[in-house]
Amino acid sequence: MDRRTYLGAAGIAGLTSVAGCLGGALGGNGENAGHPDAVLGPPEQDLSEASHPSYGDEFPSVSVPDPLADETVSTDQFEGDRTVLLTVFYTMCPDGMCPQLILRLRRAQEVAAQEGYGDDAAFLAMTFDPERDTESELRTYANERSIDLDAGNWHFLRPEQYEDAKAIVTDDFGLPLEKRHDNDYEKLEYSFPHFPYIFLINEQGVVERVYPKATSRKPSEIVDDFETVVTA
Repeated sequence: MDRRTYLGAAGIAGLTSVAGCLGGALGGNGENAGHPDAVLGPPEQDLSEASHPSYGDEFPSVSVPDPLADETVSTDQFEGDRTVLLTVFYTMCPDGMCPQLILRLRRAQEVAAQEGYGDDAAFLAMTFDPERDTESELRTYANERSIDLDAGNWHFLRPEQYEDAKAIVTDDFGLPLEKRHDNDYEKLEYSFPHFPYIFLINEQGVVERVYPKATSRKPSEIVDDFETVVTA
């Protein structure tokens, strides 16, 4: 995939000056032609000049441990088999953005089970805070969010170290990540400015949709797009 250089140093500095979770700062505008390997037509917002993978791009291949399943999961292992919804998060997100991202993946998982295509779906939620998001913490979080780990289609991905997570999120996914110690949340030692993104990736490993402000989208909209791609 052609990695783009959309963000300049000044832009990154401006983005990381805001605490909490961010949205919509990385998008571009313009025309976007349809893609022969995509089920969905071009999105209303053209993100082709953004730093992250966008409509019609091959999603980058990364391999990350899933401590709850005791296995390593690669983003490209689902090619030819499953449609993927992927997001990045951390369990101690102080402003409610991350729970909303997880809610949208969980709702898609629920509908997949109800409609009988759960075996054709995969839900990947990667933490970028492995220091605090231990195996125990992720399991508790799954229970609190009513995630069905027994379905075999949900994976919590946990890089070994924060530096590994930062490299994946920033270099591979194109979403600048920074750990902030000088934040406004007194109960937290540190927090992260980051982006509430969800990626929808088809069986061929091609990005069908990027939701840069995913928490402002109705869960049903993301679920409907996901179902259309899975059942195509």
